[in-house]
Amino acid sequence: MPDPKAPPIRSDIAARKADHIALCVAEDVGFQGKTTLFEDVELIHDALPELALDQVDLSCTFAGRSLRAPLFIAAMTGGTAQAEAINRDLAIVAEALGVGLCFGSQRPLLMRGIRDGYFVRDVAPTAPIFGNIGVVQARETPTKALAEMLDACGADALCVHLNPAMEVVQPEGDQDFRGGLQTIRRLVEELPYTVIVKETGCGLSRSVAERLVSVGVSWVDVSGAGGTSWVGVEARRAEAGQRALGERYWDWGIPTAASVAQLSDLGLGIIATGGVSDGLMAAKAIALGATCAGIARPFLQAQARGRDALHEAVTAVIDELRLAHLLTGSRDGAALRDAPLVIGPRLARWVPRGSSLRARGMLD
Repeated sequence: MPDPKAPPIRSDIAARKADHIALCVAEDVGFQGKTTLFEDVELIHDALPELALDQVDLSCTFAGRSLRAPLFIAAMTGGTAQAEAINRDLAIVAEALGVGLCFGSQRPLLMRGIRDGYFVRDVAPTAPIFGNIGVVQARETPTKALAEMLDACGADALCVHLNPAMEVVQPEGDQDFRGGLQTIRRLVEELPYTVIVKETGCGLSRSVAERLVSVGVSWVDVSGAGGTSWVGVEARRAEAGQRALGERYWDWGIPTAASVAQLSDLGLGIIATGGVSDGLMAAKAIALGATCAGIARPFLQAQARGRDALHEAVTAVIDELRLAHLLTGSRDGAALRDAPLVIGPRLARWVPRGSSLRARGMLD
């Protein structure tokens, strides 16, 4: 890793990250037709919950870190000047409300020494903060260098992101995705940090999750389809043939609710990101088997209106989560994951045979 005290070397990476911020804040880069399928989940109202609202316990642990609410600010950025103020605001709010923060890709820091947005521990001394690198970059990087990157920015764990659809459409993107599983195995075995494997808007299938479990992965972020389309983001940046390719695959991926359902009985700790935009959706994700939910673009848009607006937006999600627990008679996340629910026909097609979700979702 470059010397963190040396002046950063500017590159097209910083420009790309600036493009991502601008597109995600102001442009229509959501999925065009495909949804998260959370609309196919109904939580069952309990008119006699025998709970006080302040008895609901939202606290949980994820990847060995404690949270006061099962929520991550799934940051989209880092590595460009605008990211400094954004991520510091995100970190301040995460610390204040007891939720987690995930950096955007740290490739600019790892490859170019660009520090913008990655050094926020001074304003978030106790919040869970997760680093982030692509599996292709991890494949080419010694484990020691990745550990040094995490040490430098005070991260608690490393998210290794999988993003073949996004990369192929990206003008500067990677084309060779061989060796990904072996890379993850190496990091699980050698990296002195917890490894979390995540997608970037296309979801994780059960088959992929089973392969991850086979190499020792215990924590994932499904990052499913239905929210921000990172293929769509890159299509906006691409030209000619690549743009047409991105337009064709804009809606590619596994809906977020379907991805959680596919993974729910594999013993994994799951963050549900991808189109989650409020506390009720987060509660549905937890009811399906997630440990936590993550929200990215809505919080990025809130931060654009100021830190107070961001604080209000995160607080509203936590309040909505708490009410969902009360109205289902669920004292905590474990109870919500055991509560009965109704699963509609489109999501039902994704629920594996033999899964406990089939009985809870009234499918059998």
